[in-house]
Amino acid sequence: MNDTLTSDVIGRRVEVNGEHATVHFSGIVPPVAGLWLGVEWDNPERGKHDGSHEGTVYFKCRHPTGGSFIRPNKVNFGVDFLTAVKNRYVLEDGPEEDVNEQIVIIGKKPVEAIGFDSIIKQQSQLSKLQEISLRNCAVNCAGDRGTIAKACPNIRKVDLSRNLLSSWDEVLDIADQLKHLEVLNLSENKLRFPSGSSSRTGTFPALKVLVLNRTGITWAEVLRCASGWPVLEELYLKSNDLFISERPADVLQMVKLLDLSSNQLIDENQLLLIAYLPRLEQLILSDIGISSIHFPDAGTGHKTSMFPSLQYLVVNDNQISQWPFINELDKLQSLHALSCIRNPLTEGSKEAQTTRQLIIAKIGQLKTLNKCEILPEERRGAELDYRKAFGNEWKKAGGHQDPDKNRPHEEFLRAHPRYQLLCLKYGAPEDGELQTQQPFLLKNQLLTLKVKYPNQVDQRVLEKQLPDSMTIQKVKGLLARLLKVPVSEFLLSYESPKMPGREIELENDQQSLQFYSVESGDCLLVRW
Repeated sequence: MNDTLTSDVIGRRVEVNGEHATVHFSGIVPPVAGLWLGVEWDNPERGKHDGSHEGTVYFKCRHPTGGSFIRPNKVNFGVDFLTAVKNRYVLEDGPEEDVNEQIVIIGKKPVEAIGFDSIIKQQSQLSKLQEISLRNCAVNCAGDRGTIAKACPNIRKVDLSRNLLSSWDEVLDIADQLKHLEVLNLSENKLRFPSGSSSRTGTFPALKVLVLNRTGITWAEVLRCASGWPVLEELYLKSNDLFISERPADVLQMVKLLDLSSNQLIDENQLLLIAYLPRLEQLILSDIGISSIHFPDAGTGHKTSMFPSLQYLVVNDNQISQWPFINELDKLQSLHALSCIRNPLTEGSKEAQTTRQLIIAKIGQLKTLNKCEILPEERRGAELDYRKAFGNEWKKAGGHQDPDKNRPHEEFLRAHPRYQLLCLKYGAPEDGELQTQQPFLLKNQLLTLKVKYPNQVDQRVLEKQLPDSMTIQKVKGLLARLLKVPVSEFLLSYESPKMPGREIELENDQQSLQFYSVESGDCLLVRW
């Protein structure tokens, strides 16, 4: 870059030794002669000052050490889109192809063309491209009008993350030439977006996935541009300091996945503004600092009309510490999968397995928790344990085995919205189940179980005492030694007098007898 720059450089994105910055000043900085560029670094630790020098303010920075003055010849202003594509994707011809000659007719005169085959080959390579990644390739503009459409007409997926694009207009100049574009990643480009209703927002007729992480976009700008994304299905807006200020009206209606992670200004009231996106199936809210949520249209035990299609919710790395948050999630009519790791509620003193069981019991339609499938027997065990664990509290609140007398007070029902339903499903807890638990002693954790062999009529029925914490694998090992049968041949299940006629398979060797809700008096069934 020469030393005769004009004011056109103001606002341009530049790269210097791998670090990105925005130009805010171009001119003389006395007493040193020559032209200087004043830049604000994306990484403020890279700078030296706030845009001032010897008491004179040349430009302003958001951080006191975010600015520097740099000579223009040290700065990379980047390349156009097609140049970056050729640099990365066009194969160089070998020496034997470089000397290839061909006679072509220009007008009526034959002309000898050297390397003509190489040009045709390059054009063919580019025209076949459908997916390209230009991450960190210093792309700053579209280049000459129409050149992208002519050279790369079939591109469908583009990664333009961490480049030198400085405005939405530059993005439009590229996208307007890619009529089949379905996936576009613009993350880590500090973009200026349209600010007024008359601004150019553009249209992306085929775009289904748009990634705008760390671009500095605001919620108002999202809604202003969204009219140009008529078929968009996935929108990623991570780390933009978003504040959801208004409800989407006639935009984002096709969106199925929305990622709002790491936007610390978002709270539960703002989330209600996006609660009626009709097709939203996945909502990612990791690391937004949320601690509570409430659906005001639904009372205890009822489903909300909000987020009608939401199937998968991610709330990892937040401040969730109270069970009412989980209770509210049971109101979501379509929720089947939840991820909520690294929250105070799940990282506290209670065992992870106990917390998992409580969440399963509280959200009735959940099929996957923290990316782990909830099997029917795990749900049954979790719900039975929950029913037993809070049985005494239920009775004190007015619960009763007689349905006509079963009227627990409102405070209990708010804390345990599904408890009454579990009583209908499994029957009200009996007094014998609700005895106060004794102090932890091994004898109190031993289960007295019968052991039968349905396929071996000559084997007598055994009675064994086993710790409820014993894994299925260790139970099989014990039985293998007793019966002189290889562990690999065992099939283990159990039946309970509380569920006559039903047999439950013990299929996970790593789980304990307690996990499957095996109790004293139950019968292990061993087959080989």
